[in-house]
Amino acid sequence: MIPADVFYARLHRVIPAAAGFVTDPDDRVLLVKPNYRDMWGWPGGHVDESETPEEACARELREEVGLTLSVGRLLVVHWVPEKDERPFPLVHFTFDCGTLPDGARITIQEEELDDWGFFTPAEADKILPDWQARRLHASVAARASGGFSYLS
Repeated sequence: MIPADVFYARLHRVIPAAAGFVTDPDDRVLLVKPNYRDMWGWPGGHVDESETPEEACARELREEVGLTLSVGRLLVVHWVPEKDERPFPLVHFTFDCGTLPDGARITIQEEELDDWGFFTPAEADKILPDWQARRLHASVAARASGGFSYLS
């Protein structure tokens, strides 16, 4: 019999991450521009130890854009293979965090973010990497249909 510590040490590692799908009244999607990457992305991040993906989503929205929102239903699970400096794949959970009312205040975490904005899916296609644009379109479709999407 293999000892549990040996068994678990041999397992493939996966990095869990979570983000909030947040829109404005015109159905544009909230995106952020981290200062440590060349590309735009979602408000969200890695799931911390002893934290659920829903908790990570809520925490990241508070930290990154100053929003305290209810984390709604799961829209998309996205398996993102290892790439470049990231030696492990990501499993990314995208949750519906609703539509902000007109005049909602966004305050970015300046240590981590340079900018934020609301974008139509067509506008987002121009600033997101392809794999994140696929997730955005899947999120839009899942919210509209009441369904769910798995991407790989």
